[in-house]
Amino acid sequence: MGFDYKRFPYYSGKLGFSLDNGKTSFFIWAPSAKEVTIRLYDEGLWSDAIEERKLEKHSDGHFETTFEKNLDGIYYDYLIVTGGEEYITADPYAIAAGANGERSMVLDLRRTDPEGWEEDKAPERPVENIIYEVHVKDFTFQEFSGISPEKRGKYLGLAERGTRLTTDKNFKTGLDYLCDLGITHVQLMPIYDYGSVDELGDDMDFNWGYDPVNYNVPEGSYSSDPMHGEVRIRELKEMIMALHKSGLRVIMDVVYNHTYHLDSYLFRTEPWYFYRQNADGSPSNGSGCGNDIASERPMVHRYIVESVLYWAREYHIDGFRFDLMGLLDTNLIGDIRVKLDNIYGEGEKLIYGEPWGAGLTPFAEGAYPADKGALKYISANIGAFCDATRDMIKGSTFEFHAKGFVSGGNVEPHLWRNSVSGWSIEDWRFATKAPSQTILYVSSHDDWTLWDKLVGALSENESFLKKDPDLLRANKLAAALYFTMMGNLFMLSGEEAGRTKLGVKNSYNSPLFINKFDWQRTKEFKVLVDYYKGLMRMRKKMPCLLDKSEKAKDRILSSTIISNKTVTITLDNKEHERYKTIKLIYTGEAGYFSLPVDGKWYILMDGENPDMTDNPMEVENVVYSHGREVIMLGR
Repeated sequence: MGFDYKRFPYYSGKLGFSLDNGKTSFFIWAPSAKEVTIRLYDEGLWSDAIEERKLEKHSDGHFETTFEKNLDGIYYDYLIVTGGEEYITADPYAIAAGANGERSMVLDLRRTDPEGWEEDKAPERPVENIIYEVHVKDFTFQEFSGISPEKRGKYLGLAERGTRLTTDKNFKTGLDYLCDLGITHVQLMPIYDYGSVDELGDDMDFNWGYDPVNYNVPEGSYSSDPMHGEVRIRELKEMIMALHKSGLRVIMDVVYNHTYHLDSYLFRTEPWYFYRQNADGSPSNGSGCGNDIASERPMVHRYIVESVLYWAREYHIDGFRFDLMGLLDTNLIGDIRVKLDNIYGEGEKLIYGEPWGAGLTPFAEGAYPADKGALKYISANIGAFCDATRDMIKGSTFEFHAKGFVSGGNVEPHLWRNSVSGWSIEDWRFATKAPSQTILYVSSHDDWTLWDKLVGALSENESFLKKDPDLLRANKLAAALYFTMMGNLFMLSGEEAGRTKLGVKNSYNSPLFINKFDWQRTKEFKVLVDYYKGLMRMRKKMPCLLDKSEKAKDRILSSTIISNKTVTITLDNKEHERYKTIKLIYTGEAGYFSLPVDGKWYILMDGENPDMTDNPMEVENVVYSHGREVIMLGR
């Protein structure tokens, strides 16, 4: 018989701690526990307990106790006796912690608010969502960045303004660079407390951070002082406020599908309740990380929903990217969408994720995975990464040398049909309600960078550092392809500068010299950076590309496969003040293409000029393509 989670009582009351009228109360849900003892410390690590006390158990499964004093600044953990086993655990409901998250912390959060925090809010909602994935450490670590040495690799490094390349004082870096790029959202790779980096270790230690330890506590290695729990919170808020003031919204990458180890604080609090198990009792491993969170169970559902709402409320987070969303259930994701909409307004907070898992996981009866198959049944404001578009453009993400359209591959009709709508492949097109559910991308932290994948497909000597003209043209074509499709746009930081990881596919724990954002290379690849900037400017002017409604597909007036290297698509752009019709020519070969003769056409973009909308080139009834480019025409 499987784990009977339904026998566990549901508790709807307070969890964690509360500070009220000079008193401090603690609450923890551990229905199987025989006894729970809280231990108080005056430091976040190493010191002995200054006080211990047993908590009182209640029939709804929670334990609680109240101290007749204000314990703001005090650290604590729990000693829990369950099933004859003794567990020492931090509080899984903690909002602050000491170094490496080993002890939780009582904290008056208002002490962590930087000046002006109460007035902080997201910039005005943009006309388009252009999401830029950033790792706090790798983006701010390189010395060429000009970021203050003590802030490199830290929250405050991403908050610093006025930084310039050390070898060129006119070249903007860091936050100033982001402001000029044209993006609208910064997606932060995990910033909660994760376990794969020692917060007191070497600054050169690196990991992506997909190893959750404390879900509601910021990561301490990005702070200037991991020992004092209030510092990481204040500095993260300073960073978010700086991004908001700079006109950028902030998305948080969240990993609720698994924990760093099965022996987590959730497990130590209530063994197995928070985890799925196989029929033989072993932990399921759909995450590929040794365990799966059982999101469909009532107290797990509550935990995740409240965690998301906490980050939105306390840290002013503007959206959430769910890692391996296909391992979470549709009821959970739908409930998060509804609650965020009710508090902040419909669609104000972005929600999207990976509509797959790394493997299979045993959902409880009546629970359904939030994967590709679920998209047409859930809110149109829940998005998912489109792997079909990604692989059509650059080739299979599983094969280094596989060619996509930009690297010489042929047009495959079943991949191209209605591709501009962001659906691009039949199963995806019928799975989604509207382009609002589509996240268009060609690179992320996972797998090879776009540049490295192009090297694998096009370069015989596999030179990752060389600024090869053929690779540059292929990269421009890849960007132009997904920037002229309907949906939300997503890119890995540095994609616009030919970012390379020297061919390393899975760099989650590779050293910083592999993972770092290379600011010197960004200057060297300025021609590519400028092309991306132009694409972003063009994109924001085109109603036919910005439409994310269920009727967006009606804008496709025609779609024709001309040859095995060329496709043309005509779009209704009637809201534009000048160009009411748009024609896109996606071509991997040089040649002349005939245009309808019932009016003048103007070239609005090509392989070298991403935004000619203010200075278009008039053409008659024929246009020439140099190959490997997208040509946009308007009339």
